[in-house]
Amino acid sequence: MSHPDSEIRDGMRIDWDVPVTMDDGVVMRADVFRPIAEGRYPVLLTYGPYAKGLAFQEGYPSAWQRMAEQHPDVTAGSTNQYQNWEVVDPEKWVPDGYVCVRVDSRGCGRSPGYVQHFSPRETRDFAECIEWAGVQPWSNGKVGLNGVSYFGINQWQVASRQPKHLAAMCIWEGAADWYRDMTHHGGILSTFWANWSDMQVKTVQHGLGTRGPVSAVTGELVCGPDTLDDETLARNRCDFGSEIRSQPLDGPYYRERSPDWSRVQVPMLTAANWGGQGLHLRGNFEGYVRAATPQKWLEAHGLEHWTEFYTDYGVQLQKRFFGHFLKGEDNGWDRQPRVQMKVRHLDRFELRSETDWPIPRTRWTRLHLGAADAGLREQPEAAPATLSFDATGEGLTFMSAPLERETELTGPSAVKLWVSSSTTDADLFVVLRAFAPDGKEVAFQGAIDPHTPIGQGWLRASHRKLDATLSQPWRPYHAHDEKQPLVPGEPVELDIEIWPTCVVLPAGYRIALTVRGRDYEHGQPTGARLSNFKNELRGCGPFLHDDPADRPPEIHGGRTTLHLGPDNAAWVMLPVIPPA
Repeated sequence: MSHPDSEIRDGMRIDWDVPVTMDDGVVMRADVFRPIAEGRYPVLLTYGPYAKGLAFQEGYPSAWQRMAEQHPDVTAGSTNQYQNWEVVDPEKWVPDGYVCVRVDSRGCGRSPGYVQHFSPRETRDFAECIEWAGVQPWSNGKVGLNGVSYFGINQWQVASRQPKHLAAMCIWEGAADWYRDMTHHGGILSTFWANWSDMQVKTVQHGLGTRGPVSAVTGELVCGPDTLDDETLARNRCDFGSEIRSQPLDGPYYRERSPDWSRVQVPMLTAANWGGQGLHLRGNFEGYVRAATPQKWLEAHGLEHWTEFYTDYGVQLQKRFFGHFLKGEDNGWDRQPRVQMKVRHLDRFELRSETDWPIPRTRWTRLHLGAADAGLREQPEAAPATLSFDATGEGLTFMSAPLERETELTGPSAVKLWVSSSTTDADLFVVLRAFAPDGKEVAFQGAIDPHTPIGQGWLRASHRKLDATLSQPWRPYHAHDEKQPLVPGEPVELDIEIWPTCVVLPAGYRIALTVRGRDYEHGQPTGARLSNFKNELRGCGPFLHDDPADRPPEIHGGRTTLHLGPDNAAWVMLPVIPPA
């Protein structure tokens, strides 16, 4: 079946497979959804690897079904024929006078070339697509960037290049630092990206041709007209997992795939998910704090990773932001609070505004680890003590007394530990948890996992070196530029970052900190899975740290000892928010 290059359908003029030529001659392919009436309109552009011709419903059926069933406002007012994973629905934007442009990134979908995610070459392609869109006859010269995850992450990098037609960007549940946010949590390798490449990118690589999916809208092959053999396809993409594994320390490879915050000058809205531990959380807050632009706003919400981007709540917020910066609308955005958050309770979210992040009125509260009673308390341990655990076991849990009153924790947390190991290294996984009066743990629907704790942090002891210029009491920042092996049996001081959280706990509940040597798991296996991930969801979603090459058992399967006492104060610092 063939289709016209341009057609009018469902209230839009759609230009299919528009060529966008890069400076090296490679031609990217874009679909352009625009108003029928001639004119110049602001542009919303995305550039990414998931194949513009693959329907959300086909590529990610379990995510789509859950969202459509539980949030009918997502599907209302649209035929949903043009829904695409993690990008805007053009049927909800084109009628408001926007052009929506979807570009298949190099080597993916309908665009040929070599696949190398987040590379300088890819960022350059993205910048050239922005400049191309800014000068088209249907463009008013203002290009906005919008999208979830990959389509948010790569906005930081391209903004660092400062393309002149980039006018505003919305980073929805992205990430920022290619080392700290995405590939190495506290220096520990995350196996997510290798699995992601297998499940979500190789399946839509350019050149799959007749072996790949077919567009439900156009009838065209989603991955281009040519059908290549497996050997050729492999030569046309990087071995993403091996590429990351070969770079265990921060350095040029990671920096050229991360933002230069001093050059991020464009107006921006950064939206985080409280349950996005492992990927879609830390970078959104770091971006708000560190980006140079004075025109920046932060939003935080809960629920599944993809949901709020498509709900009326999310779409209306995005339209106010882009209406102000791309159209010049007087819609009140100039009075929008700098921080807007959905405060998480056990059974609901409550919308609230704040003036900055971290919240200025935060009462940073230290609770010390107790040896005798495994408690969390205001006073440090009075006498020297040690507690040990097997790194492959359940670790140690320290529990507070029942809360005397309703307590809100909103912000980042920090942990201070003194640790020795029976080997030359130790991986520390610290988990901030909540327990009901009956002793059962309270977990939440996270961005991916249905049983997510209230906070997580990680640190490899040999990566304990701090960057003094960037560290804050509430957010230690590690250099990750050298390894400092342990001497077996000798304690070292560790400062561990716990990614931001938000929860309001009723009186009678308890706060707990678990220190262990492997990934958190919630309760018993449930069999919970999503169609686009390999592993069962047991508390950390797909963001696991179980690569045996990165964590050889002879080093990371030892026995870890915590040292407590007046000279080895061990504590967790919590962001307690007093009632307004």
